Amino acid sequence: MIKKKILVGISAAVLLSGCSTIAEFTGNDSATLNLNAAEDYKALIADAKTQKALDTSSSTYKRVNAVYQRMLPFADEANKTGQKFDWQLAVIKSNEVNAFVVPGGKVVVFTGIVNNLKLTDAEIAAVMGHEITHALEEHAKSKIGAQALTKLAVDAGKTYAGDKLGSMGSQAVDFGSKYGVGLPYSRSLESRADRGGLMLMAKAGYDPEAAVSVWKKMNQLDSSSNNGVARFTSTHPSNNARIEDLNKSMAEAKVLYASSNKATVTGTKTKTVKKAKKSK
Repeated sequence: MIKKKILVGISAAVLLSGCSTIAEFTGNDSATLNLNAAEDYKALIADAKTQKALDTSSSTYKRVNAVYQRMLPFADEANKTGQKFDWQLAVIKSNEVNAFVVPGGKVVVFTGIVNNLKLTDAEIAAVMGHEITHALEEHAKSKIGAQALTKLAVDAGKTYAGDKLGSMGSQAVDFGSKYGVGLPYSRSLESRADRGGLMLMAKAGYDPEAAVSVWKKMNQLDSSSNNGVARFTSTHPSNNARIEDLNKSMAEAKVLYASSNKATVTGTKTKTVKKAKKSK
């Protein structure tokens, strides 16, 4: 409880400090940040391969990758950072209910979030859109200025998680924390990523209502005292708050969805249903 209070106090200070400006002042401009993140990502992937934790062939991987590939053109279209992203995806074999992204478009998805929540393709798109938005809005730059606070926050998070993270899960937490991923002071940015992800998934042809159903499923797991979900939601807006905010933007998202080429699912593959042309 004491550590939690300390983190809340720190988070308030960070939000008022203009951390994006601090990040650039310390040399973490977009190009440098993306380059450094790419090197760290390579190291993470190498370690995952060593531990046989990198999933490149399961049905879960194939579904996540299909959604990811479908959304990339819309991500590139929305990229206003001035830097071309080298998008990459890693699916990690872990029971953790989580996903994160690092600067420059390196997306990491844990199999646990797909399998434990039994996500549909559209729900995977909601998660993917959320992470892509973090990258596109360069939320890490807002957090990197508070990097000195990272160790305290991560240590508190690991204490809360106990010894159930596992080797790869613990390492991914350390990696993600370097870029401010999942820290308690990121809640406002999480809300922005929820909304941006909602619009991206709708443009890509995924029913935006699925973004709400993800958090309803989170609620169901919460009620069963799922430790993985508890760790995730402890550093994010509450499930019900996210549902409420998503519903406020749903009408706008549905307009985008109505004008998109709809994605349908057959087995594990995502296909496109093109809009019928109007007869003259």
